[in-house]
Amino acid sequence: MQLIQRLFREHPESVGESYLEHLFQASYFGVRMLLAGLACLVHAILPCLFTTTGRTAITELHTKMVVHRAKHCD
Repeated sequence: MQLIQRLFREHPESVGESYLEHLFQASYFGVRMLLAGLACLVHAILPCLFTTTGRTAITELHTKMVVHRAKHCD
């Protein structure tokens, strides 16, 4: 039981989330980063496209993580 606690609940609880909340949040971050990364690769080839996508994604995700964590640390 302690192994299950450590594997599935320890980290989510440390950031103030349940396992399912963490699953959805981490999945959102992962998909958002993948899409922004693909846009950056297209931008590398065609600089006229996706000129702010990478910066926008980084700013959004940073804000979401900092605000979310700060809310749960109070």
